[in-house]
Amino acid sequence: MNIVFFGPNGSGKGTQGAIIKERYKIPHIETGVIFRDNISQGTELGEKAKAYIDRGALVPDEITIPMVLNRLKGEDCTNGWLLDGFPRNVRQAVRLNEALTREGIDVDVCIEITLKRETAKKRIMGRRLCLNDNNHPNNINIEAIKPNGDRCRICGGELKKRDDDQDEAAIDQRHDIYYDSKNGTRAAIQYFKDLSDKRGIPAIVELDGGRSVEEVTKELIEKLGKLSLK
Repeated sequence: MNIVFFGPNGSGKGTQGAIIKERYKIPHIETGVIFRDNISQGTELGEKAKAYIDRGALVPDEITIPMVLNRLKGEDCTNGWLLDGFPRNVRQAVRLNEALTREGIDVDVCIEITLKRETAKKRIMGRRLCLNDNNHPNNINIEAIKPNGDRCRICGGELKKRDDDQDEAAIDQRHDIYYDSKNGTRAAIQYFKDLSDKRGIPAIVELDGGRSVEEVTKELIEKLGKLSLK
């Protein structure tokens, strides 16, 4: 099962992605990791990407997409993959799909977690990290996982804020790209929905990110289970 996974920062996409990875035994692939691996391994594409990153410029699609494609053709992707965080805009969606088509690879499923922008922002700014275990969920703006005062709700450990979670300008900038339905990530999602209407694939799975983690997981597993895909 080849999956592209969309959801704004703060939607719980990472949590649900980990569940899909475990349930279907497919790699959870993120572009940031692809960049770091190529740079650390000194690949030709990695060296080209590093030159842009070092001067604070965006890595062009002509480098990013071949890098992503190489990763999706890896041995561990034989039974499928979960691509998270890419494409970020409609241009990348078109170019990625064209590159996959040339290789005879289909996107089987497009998953979208929907969440109101203001809710996503509050979730991000409410996140607290447990110093004992970062996997312990604590968020002052989500009733179900509110910490016990300034201590972890699970183990009682000390909590801290991530600096980037409190940077409203940075959050707004990321969300400006995601929620842009003309050229941004929401336009990329619509591109895959249009493909689905025309070709029957990818299957579209929409999830209500405003509910609890458990409810979103239940909906996700039920909807994926109904698809006639391997």
